[in-house]
Amino acid sequence: MTISQRIIIDSGPMIALFDNSDKYHQLALAFIKRAGNATLVTNIAVITEVTHLLDFSFAAQRDFLQWAERALAVDQQTISDWPRVLWLLEKYQDLPADFADASLVALCERLNCFNVASVDSDFTIYRARKNQIFDNQFFNVG
Repeated sequence: MTISQRIIIDSGPMIALFDNSDKYHQLALAFIKRAGNATLVTNIAVITEVTHLLDFSFAAQRDFLQWAERALAVDQQTISDWPRVLWLLEKYQDLPADFADASLVALCERLNCFNVASVDSDFTIYRARKNQIFDNQFFNVG
């Protein structure tokens, strides 16, 4: 099974990729291999979250940032999504949703791309406008 040409990637798969003790490390390696030439899109909120959670190792942070520079398309328009992010944070406050997740939902809506890669089960709950569901391609193993 091949995966979609463009995938919005959350922090979990990237943390797992650079932390070999993470329970999703092997799945992250397999996902990156399956992704092949797909464009992996994220934003600065997610980049910040990844580097923060890799703070146990300068080398892991450095390696991640070097990889990210080559492997990711980093969206620069998160600030334009601010009203939508705030609305999503309010809507999903009972989960609770965090800024990075809400910013990715808004990014998916703006790019009209609902293929995500996340270890976060909340992406089975989140809905984009018009009740659009997300297709989490991280766990597609076919």
